[in-house]
Amino acid sequence: MSNITITRHGTVLQLEFARPEKKNALIGAMYDTLRHALHEADASTDINVIVISGAGGTFTAGNDIGDFLGHRGDMAANPASRFIKALAAGQTPIIAAVQGQAIGIGTTLLLHCDMVFAAPDATFKMPFTDLGLVPEAGASLIVPARFGIAKATEWLMLGNTFGAEEAFESGLVNAIVPHEDLITHALGMAQRLAAKPRSALRATRALMRPNQAALQSHIDLELQTFAAALASPEAKAAFMAFMTKKK
Repeated sequence: MSNITITRHGTVLQLEFARPEKKNALIGAMYDTLRHALHEADASTDINVIVISGAGGTFTAGNDIGDFLGHRGDMAANPASRFIKALAAGQTPIIAAVQGQAIGIGTTLLLHCDMVFAAPDATFKMPFTDLGLVPEAGASLIVPARFGIAKATEWLMLGNTFGAEEAFESGLVNAIVPHEDLITHALGMAQRLAAKPRSALRATRALMRPNQAALQSHIDLELQTFAAALASPEAKAAFMAFMTKKK
């Protein structure tokens, strides 16, 4: 019912966005299922690695706008916000297999993955300013730090779409893999990671991600700014234009 397919491959847990008729656009129930799966993996003694993928030739078109606008109340209580916080705080290594579109959260969630593999047709876009909004998932902190201000301006302020080659050259993607081999490759790499001593794997991952308190604080700041932007006339006009275009 949540449109997330969960499959166990030994000590690897695969989470697949399964709403292909909507280009895997994410709704509240999907975020809740993903968050619960992340918590389950962290608490489990027999889940060592998570693989995230998308069904039907698309990773995800991002937030389902209609579902997102239907949320009322504190932004921190929004299922997407709760998923983002859990993703950033997670302990289990994550590998993503990206094909087709990765829009909005479809790109920002990759910033929290340990490895990302992309098909040649993969495209990435963080169109927050186009919608009168600001980045989320810590993107406004992580993107400038990892890729530099110039690239951050292109991706976060201009909202440029970029392909697999640019993602690979920039270091967002580990490798470009033929479409027909993508999932097999990602699962194979996950099995390699999962075979490592679990405590050493998690400890090394944590050491590579210092200052988690600062990251969570920045995510909170983004959410506060996001909530204010969402109520602005610019955002309302942008969403209206988007919804009108879809009809």
